[in-house]
Amino acid sequence: MAGGETGRQPGLEADWRLYGTGPAIVDAFERKELDLAYIGLPPAIIGIERGVEIKCIAGGHIEGTVLSGRADYKGFPETDDLQVICRQFQGQHIGVPGRGSIHDVILKEVVGRCGLEDAVTVINFAWADQITEAAVKGTVSAAVGTPALAVALRQYAGFRMLYPPSLLWPHNPSYGILADTGFLRKERETVKGFLRLHEEATRVLRELPAEAARIISGAVGFISADFVLETLEISPRYCAALTEGYISATMQFAACMKRLGYISREMFQDEIFDASLISEVHPETDHYHFAG
Repeated sequence: MAGGETGRQPGLEADWRLYGTGPAIVDAFERKELDLAYIGLPPAIIGIERGVEIKCIAGGHIEGTVLSGRADYKGFPETDDLQVICRQFQGQHIGVPGRGSIHDVILKEVVGRCGLEDAVTVINFAWADQITEAAVKGTVSAAVGTPALAVALRQYAGFRMLYPPSLLWPHNPSYGILADTGFLRKERETVKGFLRLHEEATRVLRELPAEAARIISGAVGFISADFVLETLEISPRYCAALTEGYISATMQFAACMKRLGYISREMFQDEIFDASLISEVHPETDHYHFAG
């Protein structure tokens, strides 16, 4: 990623790359193929523990993991008891993105909390599209993943959202901005310019979702604006800030990941976060629960 000054606004020229899962992004960081990425925090934590030189420098989205299942399953609001909902999956297969993704960690924690480790089979998929295909074929009867996956499952497999993402794990750090620490040291002004643009993008997602949906649909080219808008409405918790709740939830994730065996030691906040730039770019109160 290269940066330069164009008037008052940093002009940023980036080479964008798409990866199927967070763990694949961390592997790319390890190979020094990336400078910045938009990624869930659990894969980043796994990478940091094994020595990948990255830091979370901004937030992006919270509460973006959705539990979906067959339409005949009981779900919210018929019941708000997650154990009652999950017991319906006994003897069934649940699809989720790659091992170590935020969705995978949340699912494993929920399955363990409900005492269902031996009663359900979790299948990890490299790409979300594969989960939708498995649902259509009947290979999986429930799935955990992004709001976009939930919309695809509703449209193509007749699934329904079974539990609100805001209740599944409050404040969970769905996505944040990760930076290679060497790039962060050398290009702080470029990174700061990127974070300004990132905060403006989250503002559009929050305040102008229909416009954001039109832009995203046009950029992607093969999904409709209606699909994107439905996705944004499931969990409209967008902001660039690193809040106390965001950081605290991340550290809870780290402790959970140690219990589940994804990492082997305790992690510390300063290993994961560097909030020095976002505190300058976004000094005001966060907007994650913006109600407009």
